[in-house]
Amino acid sequence: MGRVAAFGLTAFILAGGIAGASAQEVLGVWERDTGASRVRFGKCGDALCGTISWLKDPNGPAKLGQRIFFDMKPNGANTWKGSAFNPEDGKTYSGTMTLSGPTLTTAGCVLGGLICRSVTWKRTN
Repeated sequence: MGRVAAFGLTAFILAGGIAGASAQEVLGVWERDTGASRVRFGKCGDALCGTISWLKDPNGPAKLGQRIFFDMKPNGANTWKGSAFNPEDGKTYSGTMTLSGPTLTTAGCVLGGLICRSVTWKRTN
C-alpha cells in the first residue's frame, strides 16, 4: 500500500472514530430549554433516534415513549441529519441535530430548509 493510500485510510478511520465519539456523547437523556420535556437519544441501527422519556404536562399532544427524532445520521462534525416529528401539529420535518459542548440544538425544517424551528437541549443527570 502506498503512502498516499495509507494516509487516506488512516484519515478515514480517524474521521469515523471522531464521528462515533460524538454520537456517544449524544446518547442519553436531554431536557428541552423550556423544561417541558425530556428526550432519550439511543442507537437505532446505524442512526440515532430520540424518544420522549418525560413530560411536564402529560395531557398535551406529546406522549411518553413517542419517537420524535428518526434516522439521525452523521452529517459532518458533531452534526446529524434525519427527521423530526412535531407532536403539536402531527407533522414530520427534515431534521438536524448539532452538538456544541453541553448543548444539543435540534431543528425541524420545511421548504428545503427555508423555514426552520430550533430547540435547545441540556443533558440531564
